[in-house]
Amino acid sequence: MHQGSRLRPTLAGLALLAFTASARSEVPTPTATPAPADRPSAEAPARPRASIEAGPILQAIEKLAADVKGWGGSVGVALVDVGTGETVAAREGHAAFNPASNAKLVTAAAALRLLGPGHRFVTGLYGKLDGDRVPELVLRGQGDPSLDAGNLWPMVRELVTAGVRRVGAIAVDQSYFDERFVPPAFEEQPNEWAPFRAPVSAVALDENTVTLSVRAAEKGKDAQVRVDPLGFVDVVGTVRTTKKGDPEKITLELTPKGDRLVARVGGHLPENARVVRVRRRLDDPRLVPGYALRAVLASAGIEVEGPVKLGGAKEKRLLASHRSRPLGELLALLGKDSDNFYAEMIFKAVGAEKKARPGTAEGAAEVITGYLKDIGAFEEGMVVKNGSGLFDANRITPLGTTSLLRAAYRDVTMGPEFLAHLAVGGVDGTLRGRFKNLGDRGIVRAKTGTLNAVAALSGYVLGPPGRAPLAFSIYVNGIPDKVGQARGSIDKVVEAAARALWKDR
Repeated sequence: MHQGSRLRPTLAGLALLAFTASARSEVPTPTATPAPADRPSAEAPARPRASIEAGPILQAIEKLAADVKGWGGSVGVALVDVGTGETVAAREGHAAFNPASNAKLVTAAAALRLLGPGHRFVTGLYGKLDGDRVPELVLRGQGDPSLDAGNLWPMVRELVTAGVRRVGAIAVDQSYFDERFVPPAFEEQPNEWAPFRAPVSAVALDENTVTLSVRAAEKGKDAQVRVDPLGFVDVVGTVRTTKKGDPEKITLELTPKGDRLVARVGGHLPENARVVRVRRRLDDPRLVPGYALRAVLASAGIEVEGPVKLGGAKEKRLLASHRSRPLGELLALLGKDSDNFYAEMIFKAVGAEKKARPGTAEGAAEVITGYLKDIGAFEEGMVVKNGSGLFDANRITPLGTTSLLRAAYRDVTMGPEFLAHLAVGGVDGTLRGRFKNLGDRGIVRAKTGTLNAVAALSGYVLGPPGRAPLAFSIYVNGIPDKVGQARGSIDKVVEAAARALWKDR
């Protein structure tokens, strides 16, 4: 599991929360039955051997397997030539493993194929303009994971330009998704308030989180405290400014108050300290965008006479709209930064667009499983439940993953965007600190996966000009407290593949 590496500073202690999630029911060591893809049957001639020299790769895999066995875990590996489809090496390739965030590969590929790289998420303001008044202003969305409070301002300016001066009530239409805003398996850690576990909703602001920002004042005075998005959270308490060199200590407790939240703050911050920001997930995100909209309307000089409420699904008159960046660009938050919120929002949007509305996680899982079957990447034992891979939910096989990777790479309608969304070894995203020796070439493009007893890495080793890449997938399960060491052994397999692929260059 990854919290993601978006450039939002938080307290160091809270940053560690993203890495405490537990896959409590780990996968038992599966027993794989070799299938015809691995060995020729009596009816079919043996396929030609892959052109790459596999010996060093197999040695690295055996070393990884020995390490994992010593830790009491299980491992599955597959490497496939993307050009020919040949299996270069495999160990327990048909066994199903908890993939952790490698599940995001499935979400990204399915979304690109089924929605298209150019798909944009639309958020709109709807209502009847009656003179200078809109009796009920409806805020409606289609699951845009990137929507933030700043995106409300251009829409409100359109209202001002149209002459709107008063709004009766604000309705938030969340009907594009169903009412289950906690994704499957997230209930396994209900008391986790870190932002990586944020809920999903059709209209969502700032990834359905609240951010407490504290700026130190002069010694002895109260620090400045702000909570974003505006309008939904009432701040109670103070943070004192102390002398330079004192330690930082900020406390934040969120409690419901009707349909709003109260943020109880406390602690102290030394004079001239950096601005401290603390992010927490929302428990119920549905009305937050409406309260933020009311704050923006007030700032623009538009009076809001009535309440913020849910509803407005029948209103069809569009007054203003915002369109997200194309899906192909948004997916970098999945592949490079492993953003769970983006993954779950896009996952559910696939269900809404391709199954039925309101979109459901179950509908999305059915559609995406169908996609895996269509491209020949679904194997017995594989399970799709959520889009992020958080907690103990999904099951994927190494050879199923390499089949997905091969199909995505070779699909001209989405291949470039799929490759671009992955982290580059030694360069960016969650692989910034790995494969430094290969970073100058940028030949490792992959998705990481981490839970407290799971380490995973799947992606491509790009070949020299004229040579197809290798698709690889490596899953290690059942290794609590050994994830860091497992990464080192996993990387050696990929490095061996890179040396073999670039042997003559």
